[in-house]
Amino acid sequence: MDFNCSDVSLWKESLASYSCRIEALNKPNLVALDDFYRNELPSLILERNPSPYITTTDISKLMQWKLTRGKWRPRLLDFVSALDEDVVKSASEKAFTSLPDVSKAVSELTVLKGVGPATASAILAAYAPDIAPFMSDEAMVAALGNSKDYTLKQYVVFVDKLQAKAKELSTKGDLFTPSDVERALWSSAAAAKLQDSSTDAHLKVKPNKNSKRKRK
Repeated sequence: MDFNCSDVSLWKESLASYSCRIEALNKPNLVALDDFYRNELPSLILERNPSPYITTTDISKLMQWKLTRGKWRPRLLDFVSALDEDVVKSASEKAFTSLPDVSKAVSELTVLKGVGPATASAILAAYAPDIAPFMSDEAMVAALGNSKDYTLKQYVVFVDKLQAKAKELSTKGDLFTPSDVERALWSSAAAAKLQDSSTDAHLKVKPNKNSKRKRK
Protein backbone atom coordinates (compact mmCIF):
# COMPACT_ATOMS: atom_id res chain seq x y z
CA MET A 1 0.00 0.00 0.00
CA ASP A 2 1.44 3.33 -1.08
CA PHE A 3 0.95 5.75 1.79
CA ASN A 4 0.18 8.51 -0.67
CA CYS A 5 -2.64 6.52 -2.27
CA SER A 6 -5.94 8.42 -2.06
CA ASP A 7 -8.19 5.62 -3.30
CA VAL A 8 -10.45 5.01 -0.28
CA SER A 9 -11.67 1.68 -1.69
CA LEU A 10 -8.12 0.27 -1.65
CA TRP A 11 -7.62 1.38 1.94
CA LYS A 12 -10.95 -0.15 2.94
CA GLU A 13 -10.06 -3.39 1.19
CA SER A 14 -6.71 -3.60 2.94
CA LEU A 15 -8.28 -2.84 6.33
CA ALA A 16 -11.04 -5.40 5.76
CA SER A 17 -8.39 -8.06 5.04
CA TYR A 18 -6.58 -7.45 8.33
CA SER A 19 -8.13 -10.37 10.26
CA CYS A 20 -7.53 -12.80 7.40
CA ARG A 21 -3.89 -11.83 7.26
CA ILE A 22 -3.52 -12.23 11.01
CA GLU A 23 -4.82 -15.80 10.59
CA ALA A 24 -2.62 -16.42 7.54
CA LEU A 25 0.53 -15.75 9.57
CA ASN A 26 -0.31 -18.95 11.45
CA LYS A 27 1.48 -17.85 14.62
CA PRO A 28 0.60 -19.53 17.94
CA ASN A 29 -2.18 -17.69 19.83
CA LEU A 30 -1.99 -14.64 17.55
CA VAL A 31 -5.68 -14.73 16.57
CA ALA A 32 -6.75 -14.83 20.23
CA LEU A 33 -4.22 -12.19 21.24
CA ASP A 34 -5.29 -9.90 18.43
CA ASP A 35 -8.93 -10.29 19.46
CA PHE A 36 -7.95 -9.38 23.01
CA TYR A 37 -6.00 -6.32 21.89
CA ARG A 38 -8.56 -4.96 19.42
CA ASN A 39 -11.81 -5.89 21.16
CA GLU A 40 -11.45 -6.93 24.80
CA LEU A 41 -8.79 -4.51 26.04
CA PRO A 42 -10.48 -1.28 24.84
CA SER A 43 -13.69 -2.35 26.59
CA LEU A 44 -11.85 -3.25 29.79
CA ILE A 45 -10.16 0.15 29.87
CA LEU A 46 -13.39 2.06 29.26
CA GLU A 47 -15.19 0.08 31.96
CA ARG A 48 -12.77 1.64 34.46
CA ASN A 49 -14.13 5.15 33.96
CA PRO A 50 -13.97 7.83 35.25
CA SER A 51 -10.23 7.15 35.66
CA PRO A 52 -9.29 4.59 32.99
CA TYR A 53 -6.13 2.55 33.47
CA ILE A 54 -4.50 -0.74 32.50
CA THR A 55 -3.29 -3.54 34.75
CA THR A 56 -0.09 -5.57 34.76
CA THR A 57 -2.05 -8.49 33.29
CA ASP A 58 -3.34 -6.21 30.52
CA ILE A 59 0.10 -4.93 29.61
CA SER A 60 1.55 -8.45 29.69
CA LYS A 61 -1.05 -9.72 27.18
CA LEU A 62 -0.62 -6.59 25.09
CA MET A 63 3.12 -7.25 24.96
CA GLN A 64 2.48 -10.86 23.92
CA TRP A 65 0.31 -9.53 21.08
CA LYS A 66 2.92 -6.97 20.02
CA LEU A 67 5.78 -9.46 20.01
CA THR A 68 3.78 -12.22 18.33
CA ARG A 69 2.53 -9.95 15.55
CA GLY A 70 6.03 -8.49 15.16
CA LYS A 71 9.45 -9.57 16.41
CA TRP A 72 9.71 -11.85 19.44
CA ARG A 73 11.81 -10.33 22.24
CA PRO A 74 11.08 -12.35 25.39
CA ARG A 75 13.00 -10.10 27.79
CA LEU A 76 10.46 -7.32 27.20
CA LEU A 77 7.67 -9.68 28.20
CA ASP A 78 9.57 -10.62 31.35
CA PHE A 79 10.03 -6.96 32.26
CA VAL A 80 6.41 -5.90 31.90
CA SER A 81 5.03 -9.04 33.53
CA ALA A 82 7.02 -8.20 36.64
CA LEU A 83 5.79 -4.60 36.91
CA ASP A 84 4.13 -3.48 40.13
CA GLU A 85 0.35 -3.25 39.76
CA ASP A 86 0.02 0.16 41.43
CA VAL A 87 2.84 1.62 39.33
CA VAL A 88 1.22 0.42 36.09
CA LYS A 89 -2.16 1.79 37.14
CA SER A 90 -0.74 5.18 38.09
CA ALA A 91 1.35 5.55 34.93
CA SER A 92 -1.51 4.56 32.62
CA GLU A 93 -4.00 6.85 34.37
CA LYS A 94 -1.63 9.78 33.90
CA ALA A 95 -0.99 8.82 30.26
CA PHE A 96 -4.67 8.57 29.34
CA THR A 97 -5.40 11.87 31.08
CA SER A 98 -2.59 13.51 29.08
CA LEU A 99 -4.23 12.83 25.72
CA PRO A 100 -4.50 14.30 23.12
CA ASP A 101 -0.92 15.32 23.96
CA VAL A 102 0.72 12.10 22.70
CA SER A 103 4.20 13.27 23.62
CA LYS A 104 3.28 13.66 27.28
CA ALA A 105 1.22 10.47 27.26
CA VAL A 106 4.11 8.39 25.92
CA SER A 107 6.49 9.94 28.45
CA GLU A 108 4.17 8.92 31.28
CA LEU A 109 4.24 5.30 30.12
CA THR A 110 7.92 4.92 29.30
CA VAL A 111 8.81 5.21 32.99
CA LEU A 112 7.71 1.56 33.14
CA LYS A 113 10.53 -0.96 32.67
CA GLY A 114 10.27 -2.68 29.30
CA VAL A 115 7.95 -0.04 27.86
CA GLY A 116 9.45 2.02 25.04
CA PRO A 117 7.64 4.42 22.70
CA ALA A 118 6.36 1.57 20.50
CA THR A 119 4.78 -0.35 23.39
CA ALA A 120 3.47 2.92 24.83
CA SER A 121 1.85 3.66 21.47
CA ALA A 122 0.10 0.27 21.55
CA ILE A 123 -1.31 1.07 24.99
CA LEU A 124 -2.54 4.49 23.85
CA ALA A 125 -4.02 3.06 20.65
CA ALA A 126 -6.06 0.57 22.68
CA TYR A 127 -7.57 3.45 24.66
CA ALA A 128 -7.77 6.15 21.99
CA PRO A 129 -7.51 4.70 18.46
CA ASP A 130 -8.86 7.97 17.09
CA ILE A 131 -5.77 9.79 18.38
CA ALA A 132 -2.80 7.48 18.80
CA PRO A 133 -1.89 4.73 16.29
CA PHE A 134 0.39 1.82 17.13
CA MET A 135 3.98 2.38 16.03
CA SER A 136 4.40 -0.80 13.98
CA ASP A 137 7.40 -1.54 11.75
CA GLU A 138 5.24 -1.81 8.66
CA ALA A 139 3.35 1.45 9.17
CA MET A 140 6.54 3.31 10.09
CA VAL A 141 8.23 2.21 6.87
CA ALA A 142 5.16 3.08 4.77
CA ALA A 143 4.60 6.50 6.33
CA LEU A 144 8.16 7.66 7.00
CA GLY A 145 10.34 5.68 4.63
CA ASN A 146 12.80 3.02 5.67
CA SER A 147 13.64 4.68 8.97
CA LYS A 148 12.76 2.65 12.06
CA ASP A 149 13.75 5.22 14.64
CA TYR A 150 11.69 4.25 17.66
CA THR A 151 11.97 7.50 19.56
CA LEU A 152 9.34 9.79 21.01
CA LYS A 153 10.28 12.48 18.50
CA GLN A 154 9.73 10.10 15.59
CA TYR A 155 6.45 8.89 17.06
CA VAL A 156 5.08 12.43 17.15
CA VAL A 157 5.91 12.80 13.44
CA PHE A 158 4.30 9.40 12.78
CA VAL A 159 1.12 10.40 14.63
CA ASP A 160 0.83 13.63 12.66
CA LYS A 161 1.16 11.73 9.36
CA LEU A 162 -1.42 9.08 10.24
CA GLN A 163 -3.87 11.58 11.71
CA ALA A 164 -3.66 13.61 8.50
CA LYS A 165 -4.15 10.48 6.36
CA ALA A 166 -7.13 9.39 8.47
CA LYS A 167 -8.69 12.81 8.01
CA GLU A 168 -8.07 12.67 4.26
CA LEU A 169 -9.65 9.23 3.92
CA SER A 170 -12.65 10.24 6.02
CA THR A 171 -13.70 13.15 3.80
CA LYS A 172 -15.96 11.06 1.58
CA GLY A 173 -18.24 9.71 4.30
CA ASP A 174 -16.04 6.80 5.37
CA LEU A 175 -14.68 7.05 8.89
CA PHE A 176 -11.00 6.20 9.30
CA THR A 177 -9.04 6.54 12.53
CA PRO A 178 -5.23 6.74 12.69
CA SER A 179 -5.35 3.17 14.04
CA ASP A 180 -7.35 2.07 10.98
CA VAL A 181 -4.64 3.57 8.78
CA GLU A 182 -1.96 1.65 10.71
CA ARG A 183 -3.82 -1.64 10.38
CA ALA A 184 -4.42 -1.11 6.68
CA LEU A 185 -0.70 -0.48 6.17
CA TRP A 186 0.22 -3.52 8.24
CA SER A 187 -2.30 -5.66 6.36
CA SER A 188 -0.88 -4.59 3.00
CA ALA A 189 2.69 -5.29 4.11
CA ALA A 190 1.68 -8.66 5.56
CA ALA A 191 0.01 -9.61 2.27
CA ALA A 192 3.21 -8.80 0.38
CA LYS A 193 5.28 -10.92 2.79
CA LEU A 194 2.86 -13.83 2.57
CA GLN A 195 2.94 -13.64 -1.22
CA ASP A 196 6.74 -13.60 -1.23
CA SER A 197 6.82 -16.62 1.09
CA SER A 198 4.37 -18.48 -1.14
CA THR A 199 6.46 -17.68 -4.21
CA ASP A 200 9.66 -18.84 -2.50
CA ALA A 201 8.02 -22.09 -1.45
CA HIS A 202 6.76 -22.67 -4.99
CA LEU A 203 10.22 -22.09 -6.44
CA LYS A 204 11.77 -24.56 -3.99
CA VAL A 205 9.44 -27.38 -4.96
CA LYS A 206 9.35 -26.58 -8.66
CA PRO A 207 11.35 -29.23 -10.53
CA ASN A 208 14.36 -28.13 -12.47
CA LYS A 209 13.69 -28.99 -16.09
CA ASN A 210 17.36 -28.60 -16.96
CA SER A 211 18.55 -31.23 -14.54
CA LYS A 212 19.37 -34.63 -16.07
CA ARG A 213 18.44 -37.86 -14.42
CA LYS A 214 21.43 -39.83 -13.31
CA ARG A 215 21.92 -43.22 -14.83
CA LYS A 216 21.86 -46.11 -12.45
